[in-house]
Amino acid sequence: MRPPVILKPSTTFSPSYSSPTDRRLNTLARHFSEIQDQNPMASHISPSPTASSDSVFAHIAQAPEDPILGVTVAYNKDPSPIKLNLGVGAYRTEEGKPLVLDVVRRVEHQLLNDLSRNKEYIPIVGLADFNKLSAKLIFGADSPAIQENRVSTVQGLSGTGSLRVGGEFLAKHYHQRIIYLPQPTWGNHTKIFALAGLTVKTYRYYAPATRGLDFQGLLEDLGSAPSGSVVLLHACAHNPTGVDPTLEQWEQIRQLIRSKSLLPFFDSAYQGFASGSLDADAQPIRLFVADGGELLAAQSYAKNMGLYGERVGALNIVSKSADVASRVESQLKLVIRPMYSSPPIHGASIVAAILKDRDLYNDWTIELKAMADRIINMRQQLFDALLARGTPGDWSHIIKQIGMFTFTGLNPEQVSFMTKEYHIYMTSDGRISMAGLSSRTVPHLADAIHAAVARLA
Repeated sequence: MRPPVILKPSTTFSPSYSSPTDRRLNTLARHFSEIQDQNPMASHISPSPTASSDSVFAHIAQAPEDPILGVTVAYNKDPSPIKLNLGVGAYRTEEGKPLVLDVVRRVEHQLLNDLSRNKEYIPIVGLADFNKLSAKLIFGADSPAIQENRVSTVQGLSGTGSLRVGGEFLAKHYHQRIIYLPQPTWGNHTKIFALAGLTVKTYRYYAPATRGLDFQGLLEDLGSAPSGSVVLLHACAHNPTGVDPTLEQWEQIRQLIRSKSLLPFFDSAYQGFASGSLDADAQPIRLFVADGGELLAAQSYAKNMGLYGERVGALNIVSKSADVASRVESQLKLVIRPMYSSPPIHGASIVAAILKDRDLYNDWTIELKAMADRIINMRQQLFDALLARGTPGDWSHIIKQIGMFTFTGLNPEQVSFMTKEYHIYMTSDGRISMAGLSSRTVPHLADAIHAAVARLA
C-alpha cells in the first residue's frame, strides 16, 4: 500500500509518484505556496483583542443537572454491582436491557434494502402517510373529525417537540395565553410552555394522603380558570403519578372544560403502553373529539414503539371546520420552518410502515401488550414483596396506578437513604420507573423501601 501523501505548501512530490492524483496534489501545493508568497500577512494573523482576557462567556454559571436525567448521571458514577436505576423513562427487558421491537428491526431491514429510498428533505409538516395514520391511531379510523377533514397533523420531534410546536402556535394565534398544568406533571412541561411564550399555572391533581386523584380539587381549580384557558391533560398513564381519572371522571372533566370554553391540550406519550390496548388508552381523547369541540393532542412513539432516539411524534389540532384546519396547518408550517425546518425521515418511515401494513400492525400490538403486561406484573410483584415483609403503610396504590411510573409516596429523605445504603436511584419525589424493575431486582427494592420506611417514617 502506498504511504499517505502529506500536503505541505513548500514541498513538491517525488517524481516516483507520477499518478494523475499525485500531479494534481503537486499543482495544489504550488498554488498554496504562491498564495502564501503573495500574502505574507496570511501566516501572521493578529490575535483577537480578547484572546488573552477572560472568555466573553465567563459570567455563565454552571447549570444544574436535569432532575430526571441527573439520576442517570449519578447512577453511572456509582461502581456498586447492585446499583439499580429507576429514574430512566425507558422500557427495559427482564434482563435490564433496552429493547428494540422485533417488528421495528424487520421494517428497518426492509427500508435498508429498498434502493429506491433516498435521504432528501421531507415536507415541513412531515411524511404524509405518517401524519394520516397517526391521526387515525389516536382518534380512531371512524372519527368524525378525520372524516370531515377537521384535523391538522404535523410530524414533530417526538412528544417534546410536538408540545413545543403546539405551545408556539397557541402563543401566536390563540387569544388566551394561559395554560394550566396538573400538579404534579412531567418536569419538562413547565419549561416547554413557558419558553413558548405561555403563562403557566397549575391545577390540583394528586392527593398525597390517598396517593390517588384529587378529583374535587381538579374540578374546583379548572372551574375557576379564566374562560378560554388552555388545559394540559395527560391522555393516560399520568407522569409522574401513574394516577388516571376513570372514564366517568373524564366525562365530568369534559363537561366542565366545554362549559367553561377551556381548550384541552392532550399529551399522549403512552398510548397502548399503559393498559396494553391502543383504543382503551385513547378513550379520553376520543370523548372530547366526539362532542365536536376543538382540541390539541401531541403524540409520541418513543414508548409504544421503542423509538426513543428516533425522536418521532406528531401534533394534531382538531378544528371546527375543514377550512379552519387548512389555515391552521399553514400557520403550523410557519412555526416549524424557522425552528427545525423539517423533521427527520427514518423514524417516521418506520411508524408509517407498521401502521399501514395489517400483519406488521398486528405484530406490533402483540409486542406492545407484552411490554405493558410486564410492567403490570412488576407492580404486582413489588406489592406482594412489600406485603410479605410487613412494610408499614398501605401500598395498594402500586397496583392501582398505571403505566411506566409509580409515585411511591417516599419522601426525599427516604429516597436519599435508599440511594446511599442500597444504591437505588430515583427522582427525589419518590417516582420510580416500573419498567426498570425485574423479577431479580424486586426483592432488593422491597428491602430498601422497607428499611427506609421503618427507619425514617
